[in-house]
Amino acid sequence: MARIASVHAREVLDSRGWPTVEVDVRCDDGALGRAIVPSGASTGAAEAHELRDGDVSRYDGRGVLRAVASVNGEIAATISGLNVVDQAAIDRRLIALDGTPNKHRLGANAILGASLAIAHAAAAAQRVPLWKHLNRLAAEAFVPLSPPTPRMPTPMTNMISGGAHAGENIDFQDILIMPTGAGPMSERLESIARVYRRLADLLETADLEGRLVGDEGGFGPRLESNESAIEFVASAIKEAGFTFDQMQIALDVAATQLYNCRNKNYRLMQFVKIVMPSEKLAEFYARLIARFPLASVEDPFAEDDWAAWSEFTAKHGNKLQIVGDDLIVTNPGRLKRVIAERAANAVLIKLNQIGTLTETLETIRLARQAGFRTIVSARSGETEDTTIADLAVATAADQIKIGSIVRSERLAKYNRLLRIEEELSAC
Repeated sequence: MARIASVHAREVLDSRGWPTVEVDVRCDDGALGRAIVPSGASTGAAEAHELRDGDVSRYDGRGVLRAVASVNGEIAATISGLNVVDQAAIDRRLIALDGTPNKHRLGANAILGASLAIAHAAAAAQRVPLWKHLNRLAAEAFVPLSPPTPRMPTPMTNMISGGAHAGENIDFQDILIMPTGAGPMSERLESIARVYRRLADLLETADLEGRLVGDEGGFGPRLESNESAIEFVASAIKEAGFTFDQMQIALDVAATQLYNCRNKNYRLMQFVKIVMPSEKLAEFYARLIARFPLASVEDPFAEDDWAAWSEFTAKHGNKLQIVGDDLIVTNPGRLKRVIAERAANAVLIKLNQIGTLTETLETIRLARQAGFRTIVSARSGETEDTTIADLAVATAADQIKIGSIVRSERLAKYNRLLRIEEELSAC
């Protein structure tokens, strides 16, 4: 039985050049676990609190030395000596130690860094891949549901970025594609790369930017409308030789970023500045659904526009994946309300929105119990950490949303999936 011997955190940099927290957990048998915490650009109001220093003399106030101190001080003192495989009990201690509803005292970035590093250390101590250890944890967390059978998720891959991810060149945050056919991950990634290259060609031919990319690796051209972005992606799918049965389109609207809570209207199209209420926005989506081969829409309405969510899901949920991100923020309590009000039929899973691995698994369990699809997701401020690839496989997630197939912080996770696939085939 391996016990936690030491815990150490440091300040490192994420893919946007901002500081974040990295945590090492070492066991008394020498096993080492290391995890790095990501950061989001468009964040839900109900997300767990990311602790920043606020000292403008360092990193414009975005340093994380306070969160690092939380790990090296209170967290290290609390978890040292504990059985490293007892993830749920350790996470409960961390939650109680912080003592706040949104982890703002110690910082969710501090707590999550420790929580994930513990999981990595436990896998190393047991000499098993991380996905196999996470699958065991999921089997325990999902009771009385049947344990998940590890499998490859379908990639949901960014093609064109907008909103907070690419300087608001378009309103929608992401236009994505999903290869729907069966086959190994290597073939799926090749098909995605083919569409991505054809999209670059189409953008260049149209005298638009087909080289520079946004935070998540998607192209960031300044287009005249949201529809134009979808049209370019649909054309790239055709140019790559795929039908829309083989390659589907998904949207991440991130509508909370477009919402004015005072007048309860949404502002669309940066150049035309159309303002509309929820009902008109729903009609706009209905026209897009009729026109394009859309398979999934994420955050079509603001995080607290509950009636609009429920009405939209009632009308389109039988033929469309309607994903809650800001609506749910990987929070079991908010997911319970979504299930009760039938406000979505899928949930985006982001570890740093809730702050511990155990709470994340609880959200996934509730989603499975309700028949919701699960999409394990990266953040716009990412790192070389590949934990989400293992988590998606371990929990039999339906999809994984990493970003595009460029930028090393994204490719690290795709490449991890390729390695896990080899490990699965050897089992």
